[in-house]
Amino acid sequence: MPRIAGPSALVIFGVTGDLSRKKLMPAIYDLANRGLLPPGFGLVGFARRDWADQDFMKVVHDAVKEHARTPFNEAVWAQLAEGIRFVQGTFDDDASFDNLASCLAALDAERGTGGNHAFYLSIPPGAFPTVVNQLKRAGLAQTAPDQWRRVVIEKPFGHDLKSAKELNRTVNEVFPEESVFRIDHYLGKETVQNILALRFANQLYEPIWNSNYVDHVQITMAEDIGLGGRAGYYDGIGATRDVIQNHLLQLLALIAMEEPVSFKPSDLRAEKVKILSATRPAEPFEETTARGQYTGGWQGGQKVPGLLEEGGFSPESKTETFGAITCEVNTRRWAGVPFYLRTGKRLGRRVTEVAVVFKRAPHLPFDDTATEELGQNALVVRVQPDEGVTIRFGSKVPGNTMEVRDVTMDFGYGHSFTESSPEAYERLLLDVLLGEPSLFPKNDEVELSWEILDPILDFWARKDEPALEKYKAGTWGPPSAETMTARTGRQWRRP
Repeated sequence: MPRIAGPSALVIFGVTGDLSRKKLMPAIYDLANRGLLPPGFGLVGFARRDWADQDFMKVVHDAVKEHARTPFNEAVWAQLAEGIRFVQGTFDDDASFDNLASCLAALDAERGTGGNHAFYLSIPPGAFPTVVNQLKRAGLAQTAPDQWRRVVIEKPFGHDLKSAKELNRTVNEVFPEESVFRIDHYLGKETVQNILALRFANQLYEPIWNSNYVDHVQITMAEDIGLGGRAGYYDGIGATRDVIQNHLLQLLALIAMEEPVSFKPSDLRAEKVKILSATRPAEPFEETTARGQYTGGWQGGQKVPGLLEEGGFSPESKTETFGAITCEVNTRRWAGVPFYLRTGKRLGRRVTEVAVVFKRAPHLPFDDTATEELGQNALVVRVQPDEGVTIRFGSKVPGNTMEVRDVTMDFGYGHSFTESSPEAYERLLLDVLLGEPSLFPKNDEVELSWEILDPILDFWARKDEPALEKYKAGTWGPPSAETMTARTGRQWRRP
């Protein structure tokens, strides 16, 4: 049986934003609808808007109606609505946080939330220090026996190693590390967690999961959307900081890590840290990295604008919307195996996948023509949108000649299980309330990720190389990305 959260309240800062409306509020309702929240759960919104509790309640109601994954149930909503409160205020206003403390104290008394409070910072990272210090001043970060206080931080976790260390130090001055939950929503996806089951619950893959058999690994997160109004957030950050530093390096760690002693948070995190400690960006960077900006083109039968036509970006902006890097994992298991990581906006389709590509068999019994249409064996974990696993291997084509061609075996979550996968934020929010930290990166994981990425970002900034190439919307990135893999006789998969 799934674990049910104990008495608790969740405070959302930045409650008027898209993340809160499209993901957090619907996830809270879905958890309540599945019976995974306590009857007296409290939800508090904090924002500058001049709202009463009823106004905020309507916002939550509309968000739930539009975005929740489970059917709307009036009885569930009525029980949840009893614990919804709103506090008006700004981050630098002491009185606002005093009001928040009073509101939470009232919830403790009325709803039995027991002084257990989680604070979700769905706000720009620059505001983190102000908010956590205000929570400390108002006494909201202090715990007592049989009570907990936790803080949830959204990415980006800094913009380089120095800022990440400073951010970690600031947060840890108020909340101890075991009370800090850094949300990486990819780690809440069922398919990402299935990497652990695939690797460690099956004997089939372990003997070949090493440099003796694996040629290279490709980790791709492609989006078919442009920035469309997010220029203020994105300019100066770019695809590499936005996605590779967190999502893709976490996927690399799960693919490359050794088997943990157990799935306790400390054991799981220890193995991830070992892998990230052993990971280095491959050099020379002008040959092992690529970056670009999308221009206008055709996508899905529609004409779409280029980045600079969408507004909000300077024509001289060097912010990349496509980034690709090569990493080396310096362990006995992975020595000599390149890990290619790429992400981009306005690419061919929306897809996230990990492809473990194996070395070619010698083909000694076959003549040259028999295997000319045969590629390399591959195991592909599809994270989104059609979650599952595909194995690609060679099979004889029916007929009176020996001709071998690629075929696939496919497992899809939707076909194999009647129960749908929970949304990532449902799993992660429940883990916050349960105090289960396995899926949340720690300080050292965040800092090690920046140690891997910083040399590349410094090179790009210092040399202005490789050149910030343009690529048409609907394609798979700039030509330099293809050149990057072609130098070693490899090529990117077309998902």
